[in-house]
Amino acid sequence: MIKRSISIHRHKTSLALEAEFWEVIDAAVTQNGKSFASFIRELDDIRTESGSSQNLASYLRVWVLKRLQEPQAPNSKIL
Repeated sequence: MIKRSISIHRHKTSLALEAEFWEVIDAAVTQNGKSFASFIRELDDIRTESGSSQNLASYLRVWVLKRLQEPQAPNSKIL
């Protein structure tokens, strides 16, 4: 498990995920051209707006799985 700290809407939190999940997230951040913090913040906003009961780490794991299951067109947005 790798732990990363982040501030989301002025709330400091830590996320602990396996390295393999971070690799996919880091690649998506690079592809999207945003900062790590803004990318995670956008995903967290989607999570909260959808009314998801998952915590952020669980939501990110599921997001990674869905991303890997769906074919992506080159240059497509990933959020």
